[in-house]
Amino acid sequence: MNEKITLSFKPKEATRHLLSILTKRGQDVLASRYGLGPKAIRLTLDAIGKKYNITRERVRQIENHSLATIRKSKVYKDSESIFTELKEVILDLGGLVVEKDLLKHFSKDLSVQNHFHFLLTIGEGFKREKEDEEFRHRWHVDVELSEKIKNALRKLYSKLSDDELVVESDLISSFLEEVKDLNEKYKNDEVIKRWLSISHKIGKNPLGEWGRSSSPNVNAKGMRDYAFLVIRKHGSPIHFKEVAKAITLYFNKKAHVATTHNELIKDPRFVLVGRGLYALSEWGYMSGVVKDVVRKILEKEGPMSKEKIIEKVLKERYVKENTILVNLQNSKYFKKDRDNRYHNV
Repeated sequence: MNEKITLSFKPKEATRHLLSILTKRGQDVLASRYGLGPKAIRLTLDAIGKKYNITRERVRQIENHSLATIRKSKVYKDSESIFTELKEVILDLGGLVVEKDLLKHFSKDLSVQNHFHFLLTIGEGFKREKEDEEFRHRWHVDVELSEKIKNALRKLYSKLSDDELVVESDLISSFLEEVKDLNEKYKNDEVIKRWLSISHKIGKNPLGEWGRSSSPNVNAKGMRDYAFLVIRKHGSPIHFKEVAKAITLYFNKKAHVATTHNELIKDPRFVLVGRGLYALSEWGYMSGVVKDVVRKILEKEGPMSKEKIIEKVLKERYVKENTILVNLQNSKYFKKDRDNRYHNV
């Protein structure tokens, strides 16, 4: 959304020209409602009503009448090229764009954004859809396209499980599967990422992975969630000191080593697999100390030799072989039969 756009008109001059056909009060009401004044503040119907000592409903009537008057005027007709340019910008951005992103695309200046917002409002070819539980405030110039995108986003959401994380390229591919019949000009990563950002229910975490916005894997809220994402990104067991460093790096959150370690200990999502090394339980690692791991292996697979036990335990824990052997000598938990195979006591 950072690419520079060049327009043939100046938005403040365009709005001033359109407002010029109204009465002084009509101009003032619209300027107040849309933040077109020097302070770029949008006033409520109530605030404007108090200024003129009239009801909020009367303010609404003046606003609607003033907008209709402009649309019927010669000045509006003469401004057709302006609205054509604005339409082209929206189409270039994908035809359906989050309001906040669209206005930022036009300008970073809030005052200038307000003028563009007014032009979009007055232009009859533009449709603003209000924010709801599913989607953010957005603008489009094609009802059919808008509905297709929203339906595709709904289907994409329904296919994601609660805590699933998907890399961006895979999510884009999944989205493309839902919109095969769309114009090819829209089928590029930048446009699709803009469409994805419309959804309230699908989100991206700071590591660039996508999932359901309700998931702690996307909307991480504490050290445990940050740690989970860090270890998952690392892909293999990692020391808690490195986890703390990565949390600070990726999430810009100060993570104290001792605090991070304490959070890892408390959460069943993490398994201690060596001295200070943690893995994710979802990777299949067994919980517990070495003794517990040996007991679980023997319980699951039956008696086995010392060599086989060592092989199995080393897949679960980053420890020295001697540590495993010391545990096997504990007669309170293990015994050896005539075939030199170990059993649980």
